Parts: sequence; C-alpha cells; structure tokens
Amino acid sequence: MKTMTCRQLGGPCDLEHRGESADDVINAQDKHLREAEKAGDVVHQEARDAMKSRWRHPKKSMGWYRDMKAAFAGLPES
Repeated sequence: MKTMTCRQLGGPCDLEHRGESADDVINAQDKHLREAEKAGDVVHQEARDAMKSRWRHPKKSMGWYRDMKAAFAGLPES
C-alpha cells in the first residue's frame, strides 16, 4: 500500500488516499472531489473543475496521469 494526499494529486487538502496502485488513489481522489463538490466545498470545487477540464483535453490528461503514476511509483510502501 502507498499513500498520496489530495494535494499531491492536485487538490487543496491533505486528506490521504491509500491504494495498491496509482489508479486506486486516483479513483479515491475523484470520489473525494465529487463528494466535496456535492457538499458545496468551494475550494475543492476548483480542483474538481480543473480535473473535469483536464479530461476534455486527452493529451494534457495523459501527461497528468503519467506524472501521477510516476509519483506513485516513487513512493515508499506504507
């Protein structure tokens, strides 16, 4: 298991997401941002909007995805 924070994934807080793979923590981040958006959290709304915008531009989103996978791979096991 490895841990990445919301902030490491481009968000505004230090909530930790744990997973066996980068995809696990990315999916946890997506869920976290959706829930914060639903709760009316303006600070997280900006990160959610950036995430939605990123996925409308495939080249940009794949760069972000590769960067997050590389960052995850470089983390120590927790």
